Amino acid sequence: MKFCRFSHFEKLMCGILEGNGIRVCRGDLHGSLETTRETIAREQVRLLAPVVPGKIIGIGRNYAAHAKEFGNIPPEEEPMIFLKPPSAVIAPDDPIVMPAASHRVDHEAELGVVIGKTARRLAADDDPMNYVLGYTCVNDVTARDLQKKDVQFTRAKGFDTFCPLGPWIETELDPSDVLVTGRVNGEIRQQARTSDLLFPVPRLIRFLAGIMTLCPGDLIATGTPAGVGPLAPGDVVEVEVEGIGVLRNPVRGAGEY
Repeated sequence: MKFCRFSHFEKLMCGILEGNGIRVCRGDLHGSLETTRETIAREQVRLLAPVVPGKIIGIGRNYAAHAKEFGNIPPEEEPMIFLKPPSAVIAPDDPIVMPAASHRVDHEAELGVVIGKTARRLAADDDPMNYVLGYTCVNDVTARDLQKKDVQFTRAKGFDTFCPLGPWIETELDPSDVLVTGRVNGEIRQQARTSDLLFPVPRLIRFLAGIMTLCPGDLIATGTPAGVGPLAPGDVVEVEVEGIGVLRNPVRGAGEY
């Protein structure tokens, strides 16, 4: 099932993608979801970010090749984690705005995991995948120069518009081996399979749930493949995850927004 949130004549709605139409639903995926008989054509709506996360947990250096492209040592025993603010989230086709404070803003294509129910200190026999609602595409946009300057990641990854999500949540996906692709102006810049993740999705969920309570709607950005690079005003960046779809966003300069 592909679940989406959208705006139709300024009304916020949710639904399930069915071919070229969207089946309108009542409720939400975190409570009770009821389908209706109403269908709206996709071209008549504006897609919104498919989830409004309470927190966004990023995973750093989760592909060995990405760690090595910056001369970093890949983590071996535990995932490297950081937080992005929910205020960074934007929808498909919304512009990524390059802040005046940064001279290098990079794209980072990633698989996103949306939590479906509260997870905290999972027992050894408790399957972490039982806590997953579904999966989406994430662009973990990063001000690379500020990341190097600050050492920690908060400012570099926290600017408004630095977390495009979408285009929807796919609830039926095996995340163990799907292709993640990042493109800029149609040119492939990043590409790897999630089978290359140093810490796969189940291990990430178990690790994170041992640190903080994972709540319905929380988002885990699982890490980016090698090939990250700078964006420029006028670019169009795409994140495609096999089995989900394509997240597309234009890039704007600070003075153009």
